[in-house]
Amino acid sequence: MPSDKIIRFGAFVAVFAAMALWESAMPRRGRAFSRLTRWPGNLGVAAINPLLEFYLLAVTPVGLAMLAAARGWGLMQARDIPWTAAVVLTVVALDMVIYLQHVMFHAVPILWRVHRMHHTDLDFDVTTGLRFHPVEILLSLVIKLGAVAALGPPVTGVIAFEVALNTTSMFNHSNVRIPERIDRILRLLVVTPDMHRVHHSMLKPETNSNFGFNLPWWDRLFGTYRAQPRAGHEAMTIGIGQFREPVELRLDRMLVQPLRGQVGDYPIGHEETT
Repeated sequence: MPSDKIIRFGAFVAVFAAMALWESAMPRRGRAFSRLTRWPGNLGVAAINPLLEFYLLAVTPVGLAMLAAARGWGLMQARDIPWTAAVVLTVVALDMVIYLQHVMFHAVPILWRVHRMHHTDLDFDVTTGLRFHPVEILLSLVIKLGAVAALGPPVTGVIAFEVALNTTSMFNHSNVRIPERIDRILRLLVVTPDMHRVHHSMLKPETNSNFGFNLPWWDRLFGTYRAQPRAGHEAMTIGIGQFREPVELRLDRMLVQPLRGQVGDYPIGHEETT
């Protein structure tokens, strides 16, 4: 296994275990469904996604960054940027790309069909941060490859971003209780669970807010920030209006969700017509 994959896998295991223990000891909300009901589907799709990446795409963002460095491709390769600054710029730039991608998946109806599987989880915990449809994972990978090709970033910066994206996704989807005064400070630097949970509200204005994964700045900069859910964190309803039966938490039902039902009125600027 290449060293970057070992780093990512090790970080995944450590953060997943830590967040699972934390949310068991200090949960923010009571569970509506047991882990036995939800986790097989969420962990099942999380196991499928890296296998598809491995077998369908011959290059990874890290591999492309190595190639860009060897060939002198990309904006950063054409500029004499100090290594540390280049690593930081890489993480920030790629994080903005993922923010914009996330908004796009909420704005384009056909992309929302793919992305909404992430929003049809009926509870919110560490495994929600792994619950992405394989088609979305592949599209996201293509977008990241395009960004890496254009930037020509240092390999270390790409590895740092990939590790951060995987680990913060588990952190900010976790059902953990963080004191409000600490959360207010943390969300100046990183997306916290209370900040991101708003994005999983069933209310459309809240679903279409707080798109950030790693850095919280883009939501404030682009006007998509919402501090708290209208109903409060304990009382808010998680999910969307569709696919609310427990059977929809099964892996087979999750995988075919993009082909089922109507688009609905969740996509930004879209109203369902009949």
